[in-house]
Amino acid sequence: MEPDNGPIFLPCPEVDCYNVALVTIGPHATVSQKTYLCTASHDIMNADNPLITAPIMIEDQAWVGADAFIGMGVKIGQGAVVGARAAVYKDVNSWEVVGGNPARFIKKRIIQ
Repeated sequence: MEPDNGPIFLPCPEVDCYNVALVTIGPHATVSQKTYLCTASHDIMNADNPLITAPIMIEDQAWVGADAFIGMGVKIGQGAVVGARAAVYKDVNSWEVVGGNPARFIKKRIIQ
């Protein structure tokens, strides 16, 4: 019998994870197909456009819908849902549903 190491995260096919900085994905979280997790960009306020980075955190029970973009420094809170094709540039609070480009609050997620 193998030891129980807790839940294992398995991303859906074609998730693109540009992890120049740390990407943390909690247990029971779902990152759907064709999602782009981007931990880096360039400082457009600097003439040299240097690379800048910040981690992404996707907490327990969160769900990132298909073909979403999650930008650098974003935290997807516990139980939050990011709608398909959303572009997320700011943190998403726990148990909220967001969607669109840029992603905006749609409603609270209430499990029944």
